[in-house]
Amino acid sequence: MIYGVRLLQALKKIPVESHLVMTRTAEVTLAHETRMKVSEVRRLADATYRVDDLAAAISSGSFRTVGMIVAPCSMRSLGEIANGISSNLLTRAADVVLKERRKLVLMARETPLHAIHLRNMLRLAEAGAIIAPPVPAFYNKPESLDDIIDHAVGRVLDLFDIDTGKVKRWS
Repeated sequence: MIYGVRLLQALKKIPVESHLVMTRTAEVTLAHETRMKVSEVRRLADATYRVDDLAAAISSGSFRTVGMIVAPCSMRSLGEIANGISSNLLTRAADVVLKERRKLVLMARETPLHAIHLRNMLRLAEAGAIIAPPVPAFYNKPESLDDIIDHAVGRVLDLFDIDTGKVKRWS
């Protein structure tokens, strides 16, 4: 969950409008993995939506965005998106991003992966999504867990040409 939180924190510092959808599982995971409350995370976003609000602005292709990041992305959500299943606002918004040919980045969080996970990832990659598991980089000599998290978040935001200043570039 820290990747999603850190993304929102990074976006808060720059002139980019952020929209947040948290699944019920994300809310439970937040409680297990952080000391943050859902209300604190919601305050980091410019707009928030209930996961069951399929009439929300972000569920329409006419709502303009530069793209979407799902962080973290469970294999359940990844599988639904890969198969065009829009059972909630998260998967519907991702489906819209794909159909509108906008950038969809999925920070897949589970391992090990079995063949179905890999096929779903391939299906998404073929549809134009970017699969970006938060794999730590060590060429930048991280000194803390925050360094590792910030680097992964920075690399994902790089995909949108957003430079947080937190990525130590290869030289």
